[in-house]
Amino acid sequence: MIDLVLDTNVFVAALRSGGGASREVLRRALQGRYRPVFGNALWLEYEDVLGRDLWTNQTSAAQRLQVLAALAGAGRWVSVSFGWRPNLPDETDNHLIELAVAASATAIVTHNVRDLARGELVWKELRVLTPAQCLETFA
Repeated sequence: MIDLVLDTNVFVAALRSGGGASREVLRRALQGRYRPVFGNALWLEYEDVLGRDLWTNQTSAAQRLQVLAALAGAGRWVSVSFGWRPNLPDETDNHLIELAVAASATAIVTHNVRDLARGELVWKELRVLTPAQCLETFA
């Protein structure tokens, strides 16, 4: 099984558009082809964005909650018990690296590849991919 950390920006993009790479990554996760991993910080971000005024008419509030519930069922919860603090340009992204390391995830899927790849600490086994790169890599 391919364990992936799906950044909140991928989750949002998947639900805001009618198609695209983010939507396909989410679809594959819900089909069991990828296994998303979650920690407290990431899950709270997912819940937080559901309440924001950023949604298009591609999905209703009820549909977004259904997708989140389905994603919870498809994924694996991971406790992050050690803070690595990779010192990313955006401090609020550090939890993604910490989660990926704790979960031994194969990759982080994000639209913010540039910033997530610029930490002071580097894990050679951990890939940071855009949704399109994820689809190409893990077809």
